[in-house]
Amino acid sequence: MEHLQKSLFRQLQDEVARSGIGARTTESRQWFMEKARDLRNINRRNLLTDLALEEKARPLPGRLYHYFYDPKHKDTLPYYDRFPLTLMVSPAENGFYGLNLHYLHPMTRAKLMDSLMAVATNRRYNYNTKVKINYEILSKAKEYKEFKPCFKHYLTKHLRSRVVLIPASEWDIALFLPTEQFKGSTKTKVWNESKRIYRS
Repeated sequence: MEHLQKSLFRQLQDEVARSGIGARTTESRQWFMEKARDLRNINRRNLLTDLALEEKARPLPGRLYHYFYDPKHKDTLPYYDRFPLTLMVSPAENGFYGLNLHYLHPMTRAKLMDSLMAVATNRRYNYNTKVKINYEILSKAKEYKEFKPCFKHYLTKHLRSRVVLIPASEWDIALFLPTEQFKGSTKTKVWNESKRIYRS
């Protein structure tokens, strides 16, 4: 018999629904950000088995994923994120290119995702919703400038866990959950450095 497990994503969806706040609104995002302040000790291993998420053998372009990662050149990196929140852009040699949204402040993540929805397959935030982007599109459009510090090359051999798909219906929650796990710096310093990069 399948064991019962609480879903953090579904719990938060239920709470915001009971509050009467509409989905994907300024109010809901403010609610999620305030709620995140009370969720400082999220167990990331447990999150990978959250019932709202789905394990995938390999990530596909235009969708959002969580996984643990151990960079090949971590000893020479000034900092890195062990638990990326990655919007996959395209396959790459020995892995894939993706936007790790953790390198941005949560409200900036939401702003970038709003801009990217202009090239999404639909705005229904369902299983068929995906963002149709590539590096050329990202680099030429000023409305996507925040992508610059987020664009990373992830190597399959350096994945250290299952890869789980975050359905589009859960994107807003994922953007605000404090799941970043930076090594070598604090998240505030990373966000400030990212701001300097995309504003330059």
